[in-house]
Amino acid sequence: MSESPSIAPQETPTIGPGRLVLVVGPSGAGKDTLLGLAKAALTEDHDAVFPRRIVTREASAAEDNVSVTPDEFRRGLDHGDFAAHWDAHGLSYALPIEINDDIRAGRTVIVNVSRKVIGVLRRAYANVVVVAITAPPDVLAQRLAARARRSDGNIQERLERHVDDAEAHAEVTIVNAGSADYHSRQLVRVIRNECCRE
Repeated sequence: MSESPSIAPQETPTIGPGRLVLVVGPSGAGKDTLLGLAKAALTEDHDAVFPRRIVTREASAAEDNVSVTPDEFRRGLDHGDFAAHWDAHGLSYALPIEINDDIRAGRTVIVNVSRKVIGVLRRAYANVVVVAITAPPDVLAQRLAARARRSDGNIQERLERHVDDAEAHAEVTIVNAGSADYHSRQLVRVIRNECCRE
């Protein structure tokens, strides 16, 4: 499998008119928590779509992913089942191809992705908004230690990881160090296009 992020071939220059909201941030920032709360708050909003990522990791209560084996992932890749895919931390991740139909229908698709795939997605989709969720280093370290997930690897290395890419710049940053309910409402405002960009 390629280490480079990739998207599915497409006929049009960019996919739109709907919005693609990319949620990024370091491990332990609380991305999945805020996404879960935002999804619950937008249950009745059929124009907000929270697709499940495909990941070569066992499912957990903290993440709403589709868990597949590496062989199943390769088959999905070969069959064109993914809108985009990338590798990170020794795992393979993908977004389902159905998000393209949602975006073409004018919906807002909200996904948790790696920063290294942002550039590829900015070139593939017409309306991309990047939301960075972060927290102070001591908070990140506490959260990573508390969840003790094997795939997290060395905590210090994860805290020091940095992506130096202008295309990875976030339009909105949420510092998730206080109330998760409050910060999830910030995310909901971005999803509804009610929040100003930086």
